[in-house]
Amino acid sequence: MNVHEFQGKSLLKANNVDIQEGFVAETSEQAIMVAEQLKEKFGSEFFVVKAQIHAGGRGKGGGVKLAKSIEEAGRITGQILGMQLVTPQTGPEGKKVNKVIIAQDVYYKGDSKTEEFYISILLNRNTGRNIFMFSPEGGMSIEEVAEKSPDLIFTEEINPGIGLQQFQTRDIAFKLGLKGIAFKNMQKFLEGIYETYISCDAQLLEINPVLKTSDDRVLAVDCKLVLDDNALFRHPELLAMRDINEEDPTEVEAGKHNLNFVKLDGNVGCMVNGAGLAMATMDIIKLSGGSPANFLDVGGSANPKTVEAGFRIILKDPAVKAILINIFGGIVRCDRVANGVVEAYKSIGEIKVPVIVRLQGTNAEEAKKIIDNSGLAVLSAISFREAADLVTKVLS
Repeated sequence: MNVHEFQGKSLLKANNVDIQEGFVAETSEQAIMVAEQLKEKFGSEFFVVKAQIHAGGRGKGGGVKLAKSIEEAGRITGQILGMQLVTPQTGPEGKKVNKVIIAQDVYYKGDSKTEEFYISILLNRNTGRNIFMFSPEGGMSIEEVAEKSPDLIFTEEINPGIGLQQFQTRDIAFKLGLKGIAFKNMQKFLEGIYETYISCDAQLLEINPVLKTSDDRVLAVDCKLVLDDNALFRHPELLAMRDINEEDPTEVEAGKHNLNFVKLDGNVGCMVNGAGLAMATMDIIKLSGGSPANFLDVGGSANPKTVEAGFRIILKDPAVKAILINIFGGIVRCDRVANGVVEAYKSIGEIKVPVIVRLQGTNAEEAKKIIDNSGLAVLSAISFREAADLVTKVLS
């Protein structure tokens, strides 16, 4: 689950991490009030207006702007709110901006001694350990740094049995070129962000840029935090941060039916039970000349309701030219699934794209007979090869 920048920063602050202070505004009037509060509390003269969407690269799309007065903060907020912000991570459709942060300008006027760094924490799946990835080249895309200056990207792996150690925070601060008070502040900063990452059961914590000011403060100017969905049952307070307006509506609907759904860009919709089988199904679609339009796992106990919900979700995609249902009858019998497909098909009404059903496992032969004798425009298969040939046939 993604959270907004302002939410991520609040979690950082709770773990004693210095942040670029700011408050959320959903109208121009609120923005002016926030700017007045920042001026009174922190002496801010300039303000940064930052669109709050679940995507990076906001500045490149015009979603981050500097306001040089309280009144200008209100005007800029009015311009950004409601806009369809397009960034390298949103795709051409962009995302609508419903709220902004009005933040203090931490780049002191005329200050040439500030430095920007990139720091992130994520799981190294090859070793099963958390890893810091960091670079002295902050404020720009880490992909660009990797392409142009790979020698400026460093890593520090954490032993989960003992956690983050002081020699590691010293090593990171040293490689970032810090010394004196800034060196010590960076160590404290690293300890705080690691505690945030661990305590939230996060998958990714990325701060770009981390800013060292001319008076040697180290603070988070941005925050991208991705939480592990499978651990949210332990964190109801974090689940409350979910903003479904930022999520794909189809994926939200699938979640209501306990379906694992990810939209893709292909032309063959697939409905499968089990993630491994789903991956194999997408491979066979590709090998057959098609392209998967989605990943949809209905789980181990497919029934008429879940099958119908899966059908309806897949059919919302106008790019879908065929549907392949691939079910292995281990926990659930194939004949029950076949009856579920027939019931769902009748409930939905006419389905204008070809539907291929491949059922393998317990009572597979009976299931094929049910499909074949249903009188519906559904093609049945038992083997992967049969399913692949039918996909090729309906797409040609």
